Amino acid sequence: MTVVAIHQPNYAPWLGYFYKLARADFFVFLDDVQFSKQSFINRVRIFGPGGPRWLSQPVKVSLGQTIQDVRPANPEWARSHLDTLRGSYHDADAFRSVWRDVEALYADLPGADLAAVNQALVERIAARLGLQTEFRASSGIETGSDVGDDRLVRIVDTLAPGGTYLSGKGGAGYQDPDKFSAADLTLAYTDFTHPVYSRGKAGFEAGLSVLDAVFHLGWEAAAKLLQP
Repeated sequence: MTVVAIHQPNYAPWLGYFYKLARADFFVFLDDVQFSKQSFINRVRIFGPGGPRWLSQPVKVSLGQTIQDVRPANPEWARSHLDTLRGSYHDADAFRSVWRDVEALYADLPGADLAAVNQALVERIAARLGLQTEFRASSGIETGSDVGDDRLVRIVDTLAPGGTYLSGKGGAGYQDPDKFSAADLTLAYTDFTHPVYSRGKAGFEAGLSVLDAVFHLGWEAAAKLLQP
């Protein structure tokens, strides 16, 4: 049964994001929904010298804008973030083996909008982790005036009639299973439990960017964290 996962294009997101992506035949970036401030769309937590901190993309945004309409506020943000990542992780066990790869992730990113930037980063990271899925953007899928669950149903039914929508665990609190079953779709939830991995002297911290695991473990070992 074909599996479809849908999520906003978050910035260098956590392991749970890639765990869901790894289990989907189609991964749809929900790029045409309203941008939310104080969310994970333009920021992510990393572990700096003083402990957990936010790494945030500066953006130009007006009230009600969709993610694909939000623009970077500083053309040099990627270089600044690389400097921050190097300063935060230069002592990590796998830093030397992965640093050139991480620099390549940020090279020549599309600068037009936040959605395009984040989509490119997610796709590049997924490729380095050996994850295979077909990426789509919701802005390219016709859903009419549908919103909420109705729109998710339309997206899944368009890509995978009779397939499965794979949601995060939090979706169980607000999604209507009857709408999916009425469209002959299966609604399923991820079983992700955050793995504990070695972070050296710093100690373990859950919910950080996937890049935290990459810097400490390397690509291959980080990819193993996404296995069942």
